[in-house]
Amino acid sequence: MKGQIWFPLFGVTFGFCAVYFSQYTLSPMFAPYLSIAVLAALDAICGGIRAALEGKFTDGIFITGFIINTVLAALLAWIGDKIGVDIVLAAVVMLGGRIFLNLSLIRRLLLTKATS
Repeated sequence: MKGQIWFPLFGVTFGFCAVYFSQYTLSPMFAPYLSIAVLAALDAICGGIRAALEGKFTDGIFITGFIINTVLAALLAWIGDKIGVDIVLAAVVMLGGRIFLNLSLIRRLLLTKATS
């Protein structure tokens, strides 16, 4: 289990460093899509950490879920923008709620294992 929890944490660290130290910039036009994609990615990462702590983590499910959730969230934000519906706000609320839920369950799992 300890080896499995490093996979999502390594991915977050590598992705952050790759973007932060990059010399490329992105047009502000893409900011809403990127923000939703990042939230979807964080949701998948928190879910992966939670699954690892519960002993249910599998690489294939994590990688496919990460990619599909991220692309689908950005695509839905783009479609909402094209039809004039502000889906971005709904996605932020939904993904934010899932992230906080996963973080609370991660905290509970860690505290339960620490006191056992």
